[in-house]
Amino acid sequence: MDKQAVRRSKTGIPGLDEVVCGGLIPSRLYLVDGSPGAGKTTFALQYLLEGVREGERCLYVTLSETREELASGAKSHGWSLDGIEVLELIANAHELDGESDLTMLNPSEVELTETTRKVIEAVERFKPNRMIFDSLSEMRLLAQSSLRYRRQLLALKQFFIGRECTVIMLDDRTADGPDLQLHSIAHGVIALDFKPPPYGQVRRELQVLKFRGSDFASGFHDFAIRQGGISVFPRLVASDHGASFQRALIASGVTALDTLLGGGIERGTSTLLIGPPGCGKSTIALQYAAAAAERGDHSVAFIFDETKAALMARSTGLGLRLDEGTGPGKVMVRQIDPVEISPGEFAHVVRESVERDKARVVIIDSLNGYLNAMPQNNYLTSQLHELLSYLNNHGVATFLVVAQSGMMGTNLVSPVDASYLADSVVMLRYFEHAGKVKKAISVLKKRTGAHEESIRAMWFDGGGIHLTEPLLRLRGVFTGVPVELGSEGDTGGAH
Repeated sequence: MDKQAVRRSKTGIPGLDEVVCGGLIPSRLYLVDGSPGAGKTTFALQYLLEGVREGERCLYVTLSETREELASGAKSHGWSLDGIEVLELIANAHELDGESDLTMLNPSEVELTETTRKVIEAVERFKPNRMIFDSLSEMRLLAQSSLRYRRQLLALKQFFIGRECTVIMLDDRTADGPDLQLHSIAHGVIALDFKPPPYGQVRRELQVLKFRGSDFASGFHDFAIRQGGISVFPRLVASDHGASFQRALIASGVTALDTLLGGGIERGTSTLLIGPPGCGKSTIALQYAAAAAERGDHSVAFIFDETKAALMARSTGLGLRLDEGTGPGKVMVRQIDPVEISPGEFAHVVRESVERDKARVVIIDSLNGYLNAMPQNNYLTSQLHELLSYLNNHGVATFLVVAQSGMMGTNLVSPVDASYLADSVVMLRYFEHAGKVKKAISVLKKRTGAHEESIRAMWFDGGGIHLTEPLLRLRGVFTGVPVELGSEGDTGGAH
């Protein structure tokens, strides 16, 4: 079905309309279910407030919370219930004790229960365009049996046909297992889940289980609840995003480094910088960001491990000029706390930098920190592949930093093997020579062109990054303790 041909009811929840291809289909019944605390009430209020902004009549029927409780929750997000009609139907103890005889059939045939009668009267009187029914757990208690409960729901669904009212019913999953009766009756089902990790912020996920008459983005989508409401971060699908760009090599501004890399890094590719801590991986990535900014491009560095203040101070000490900000000629440094951000939100932040701020160089420093943001580590490779493919499709030069555990020798361990995902792999190592610990750099892989096969020594000072000529007279540099060939002191350019 052509999603543009169907009129949509905007949800007012950032990102959700993208997941459901433009919004909900009006005049239908939807189910939003989730455990207590999943965000159902916040979801409902945002949907109604969007209706108020659109000039629609909105009704909130509550069987579980009072108007004061709803108003208090809305106030915590800076909202007001002005424009929303609230109908309180808090069940009393007598109604829930199992003694009353409650039956609900078609409204034209049999007298409805008091609770349902009040709902229908309010709908007929107010004629809402959007309505929330909160919650079905109380309705389940009142019905006393699954047959009666299903009849009540079917009668309500039948009642709303032709009334041009979009109904969202909330359910807190108090029934044993998934309530498949609800899923079969509703036109659409949205599930809200949250997973408390051993440490850090709760991970929240949204999934559209069903959406009749429309396509939707399947799978789990991260979302967050903060002051101002829910924000959904749609799962990134690289094939859905792309932009035309001119392929070209971007230079670092360091002649020897560009020579090592066959002239530079090509736009629309990813480069993996791998090595032990402190060997210069982040500095090389920042050199490309600063050089891009000097050419008038925008660069952004997402740092997981280092504080922003420390990075800026270190860059200044190396003579790297980082004019911070967004826009042409600027470098944006964003410190990311992996405990407080989900992978979906991080991908959303990267997308904003590329699509809104027009970033052409992106640094992720480091993948070790990104790994900590993952709720389950075995999904890292898949999500990283989509993110890199998305960046490549937009012509972005991406630099990934991976810190290996260990310092010297060949037995260094990486937290994740991302080498096959990257188009270029640059390896950095420490080695001992002439009583000093020095750094070596080499390019192991470059898919998009030729590169030097040599190993060069590297050092940093107030003038920036320096590379020697290839180390022709040292053998076993990457072992950490190389063997010198030829005359003493002749190292083929070692600094």
